[in-house]
Amino acid sequence: MSCYTLLKKDTETKARRGVVKTKHYEVQTPIFMPVGTQATVKALDADELKDMGAQIILGNTYHLNLRPGLEIMEEAGGLHKFQNWDRAILTDSGGYQVFSLAKLRKLKHDGVEFRSHLDGSKLFIGPKEAMHIQKVLASDIAMLFDECTPYPCSYEDAKKSLDLTLRWAKDCKEQPRADQQLYFGIVQGSTYEDLRRHSAKSLVEIGFDGYAIGGLSVGEPEEEMYKAIDYVEDLLPEDHPRYLMGVGTPPQIVQAVARGVDMFDCVLPTRVGRNGSAYTAKGMIQMKGAKYKSDFGPIEEGCECYACKNHTRAYVRHLLKANEILGLRLMSIHNVHFYLNLMQQIRDHIEAGTFKKFHDDFIANYVPPQKRK
Repeated sequence: MSCYTLLKKDTETKARRGVVKTKHYEVQTPIFMPVGTQATVKALDADELKDMGAQIILGNTYHLNLRPGLEIMEEAGGLHKFQNWDRAILTDSGGYQVFSLAKLRKLKHDGVEFRSHLDGSKLFIGPKEAMHIQKVLASDIAMLFDECTPYPCSYEDAKKSLDLTLRWAKDCKEQPRADQQLYFGIVQGSTYEDLRRHSAKSLVEIGFDGYAIGGLSVGEPEEEMYKAIDYVEDLLPEDHPRYLMGVGTPPQIVQAVARGVDMFDCVLPTRVGRNGSAYTAKGMIQMKGAKYKSDFGPIEEGCECYACKNHTRAYVRHLLKANEILGLRLMSIHNVHFYLNLMQQIRDHIEAGTFKKFHDDFIANYVPPQKRK
């Protein structure tokens, strides 16, 4: 039985309104998942996330295995209890971190031997290890262990990597899982259409609870990202959730929803917030700018987040310039709220049959940072 229920399809685009049923929560889609790599969404606590409408957050297998470690996680009774979060959690398998952070990697047929980015200690993670860690974490959704290719990547290297990922996918599928834990497959294949389609078909044959599109946001042109979605959208089962990993900016999310994607995650809301940038419906603004020194309006007019309802641009700018922690928190609150509210608007417009107009207006009005004065 599928974990996904399709509630409505948009008539003018491929946008979908649905529900993903997990052990801890029924997640309304399309949805954005705040990233909580180290068992915390940076600068935010659980109650704040719930108040903003967060239904599901991320944890990371690689990082949590290194610190605090599986022994602590087992003693705590899993990731939900450890971080006091009673809604859904998706855990990334750690494949990306093994290849982006680990020192002295050595790829083997059954996994990757590497040295920790923390202390240089020798470690090994493969399909069995990654899924066992996620079983101990007891996340609602566990991602298979895959190899992530860089951009650019030659066809030969992409094919070799995909063959390995598909072999690992079969191994992952056979591993024991936590109670009611869902397993998601990850479509790879770099920017090559035939590899992407082969990956999607193969994963569907193996059979997973949901399907992610991975290997993107690694430096490829934006249009290549959209092509990767288009290559496989028609091959992914309509009655299963679709997850675009590590993406992205607000316009990218809106455009990906129009292509049939249900789930998203990205570090941008908290990362750019800590660096002083705020998301608005008209684009991103730099809150440290001198023009906000005596601006006593909210970060964004009409925003209902705690930061906008209680503080001014002038005050937030002052905190950021003074390197006060509260400034980072207020910016993170605003940005995560913006993303979650954007997803609520998307769901509402799909239900009302007005998503295409919302999509067109949003893209037209959102000014990229490089074009803002």
